[in-house]
Amino acid sequence: MDRILAAAKAIASARRSRAPLKALTKDIVPRDEAEGYRVQRALHDLLQSQLGSLVGYKIGCTSPVMQEYLNIQHPCGGGVFEKVVHDSGVRLPAADYVHVGVECEIAVRLARDLAASEAPFTAEWVAEAIEAYHPAIEIVDDRYVKWETLGAPTLVADDFFAAGCVLGEAVPRITAPDLLGVTGRAIVNGKEEGCGSGADVLGHPHNALAWLANHLAAEGRALHARQIVLTGSLVKTVWLKAGDAVVMELEGLGKVEATFT
Repeated sequence: MDRILAAAKAIASARRSRAPLKALTKDIVPRDEAEGYRVQRALHDLLQSQLGSLVGYKIGCTSPVMQEYLNIQHPCGGGVFEKVVHDSGVRLPAADYVHVGVECEIAVRLARDLAASEAPFTAEWVAEAIEAYHPAIEIVDDRYVKWETLGAPTLVADDFFAAGCVLGEAVPRITAPDLLGVTGRAIVNGKEEGCGSGADVLGHPHNALAWLANHLAAEGRALHARQIVLTGSLVKTVWLKAGDAVVMELEGLGKVEATFT
């Protein structure tokens, strides 16, 4: 069996059974991040029967606080699937995850395609393709025996902790505030657990979106109209326990809430 597919099958099996993933065996572990993304694409094909179609992407490691936390100094991408995109106010069983966590994010929804042939993309270019912003909770899952020892290629292969998202009300781009000044607060059970600003996300969330569009274009792939992109956390990941109630407040964009029962 092709080693890319074998790695994807091992990761998909762990995700379906909610078994913490150990290091992949030497014969199938992705050797570098480029190979990690090849495994990720194969994994997406395997997961769609369970999670629905790929409706967008998440970008990790876009802020200094997350780059320091994960010890990875550049952005990494992962997939977002239809059945794990939720509306604000959702109640989700904590038992559906290995160890669930949340991040405070600005999500974008695209008005048009960003085709590979249009690359290279700039922040100004991709901004014109945005239809609306959403205040967002990215749901992450520490589904690993010890993520610190796995390395970026394996984390990339497994969608870089992605486990879905919760979206607040859309704010049309033309009425949205300047994202540089948007401050985000992560509040769990009424207590603030972290705060940050749009400027923390690669200098501006549009820079993160341009990174993703260029990354996909280099693989001959596109972003599409109506897809959502989570641009990266303004705060360090907050790990949860069952019963925790989460509110992310993004000044000028509104708030988004979820409870993990």
